[in-house]
Amino acid sequence: MKIICIGRNYLKHARELDSDVPDEPVFFMKPDSCLLLDNRNFFIPGFSSEIHYEVELVVKINRLGKTIEARYAHRYYDEIGLGVDFTARDVQRQLIAKGLPWEKSKAFDSAAVLGEFIPKETLGDPGQIEFSLRKNGEVVQAGISGDMIFSVDTIIEHVSRFVTLKIGDLIYTGTPAGVGPVKINDRLEGFIGERKMFDFLVK
Repeated sequence: MKIICIGRNYLKHARELDSDVPDEPVFFMKPDSCLLLDNRNFFIPGFSSEIHYEVELVVKINRLGKTIEARYAHRYYDEIGLGVDFTARDVQRQLIAKGLPWEKSKAFDSAAVLGEFIPKETLGDPGQIEFSLRKNGEVVQAGISGDMIFSVDTIIEHVSRFVTLKIGDLIYTGTPAGVGPVKINDRLEGFIGERKMFDFLVK
């Protein structure tokens, strides 16, 4: 199982980080040791003083595929979930400034929170999936799937040109604007619509 993450997939988020808007999906990987499941506490790592939350819709691949055309991509996932792509923003800035890969800032242990999954057919229009993140009871991020620069099907087409997708692979589809730091004792709750998908503490 691998975790594939899409960067800069919401226009306002790209702008808030002063990043270029991509002309094709930007993806990077996280190892399975990043997964944080079952609402377990997230522990801030000692190597960073600026850990940011990034809430994202997540799709789970349900069949083997390579060079998948976008028009067939919907066959390769039947569940949608919600997760957090934690980022060591201070470390990331240092790496970007040196032209180095992002792994240290994105692929550390527990950096991929994963909540529940919902059958996609129960969510209605795939372009109208609303999701949000609350920090200590306050909504800090809110997004809708239709605001993605690249749709899930386009992402699957692009990624599968380079990487074979396997059953159980996870694709974190990008985060909307509103990313920000966490501190000890923060509580993060994620929602698709009104349904709570995860609820955990930062330690």
